[in-house]
Amino acid sequence: MKLRNYSFAFCTMILLGTAAFLGGCATTGMDRSVKTSNSIRDVDSEIRKMFVQIDVTAASLDALVAPGQQDVKKALKTYTHDLDTLEHEGKRALKHIDEMREHSTEYFGEWEKQGGEYKNPEIRELSEERRIKLAAIYARVPAAGAGIKVAYNAYLTNLKEIKTYLSNDLTPQGLITIDPIAKRAIQDKETLKSSVQPLLAAMEEIKAELYSGKK
Repeated sequence: MKLRNYSFAFCTMILLGTAAFLGGCATTGMDRSVKTSNSIRDVDSEIRKMFVQIDVTAASLDALVAPGQQDVKKALKTYTHDLDTLEHEGKRALKHIDEMREHSTEYFGEWEKQGGEYKNPEIRELSEERRIKLAAIYARVPAAGAGIKVAYNAYLTNLKEIKTYLSNDLTPQGLITIDPIAKRAIQDKETLKSSVQPLLAAMEEIKAELYSGKK
C-alpha cells in the first residue's frame, strides 16, 4: 500500500503532535501544535477582516470627495474612523503572520527532530513526507506576508496623508485639489488586495490539506 493511502485521521494525528509522534515530550509538542493551529485561524480571520476594510475605507474616501457632498465634516469623520479601523486590522494581520512564522518554525523544527524516533520505518517515512509537504505550504504564508506589508504600508501612508490634508483644508477648493490624488488612492486598493491573494491561496491550501479528509 502506498504511503499516500494512509487514512487522513492518522495523518492528522501526526500533525497534532500525539504521543506516538512525540514520545516523552507530548505536552510540549501538543502546545506547539495548538499554537500553530491557532496561528492559522488567527491569520485567516484577521487578513479577511483587513480585506473587507480596504473596500470600506475606499468607499468612505470616495464619498468624502464626491461632488455635491452635503456634510463634509461628517464624511471626514466617517473616513477617519474607517481609516483607523483599517490601520488596526492591518497591524493585527501582520502581527499574526509574524507569530505564525515563529510558531510553525518551532513546530516543524521539533517535528523533524522527533521524526527519527519512530521504530516503524513506514510511519517514519510518512511523518517525514507529511512534514516536508506541510512545512513548504506553511512557508508560503510569511513569504506572502512580506509582500502584503510593503503594499499595505504604502497604501496606508497615502490615505493618512490625504486625511491630514483635508483636516487642514476641508473646503470646496481643498476637496477639488485633492480629488485626483484621492481617486488614484481608491484605485490603488486593487494593488493592495492583489498582494493579499497569494496569502489567502496559501491559507486555503493549508486548510484543505488539514481538514478536507481526502486521501
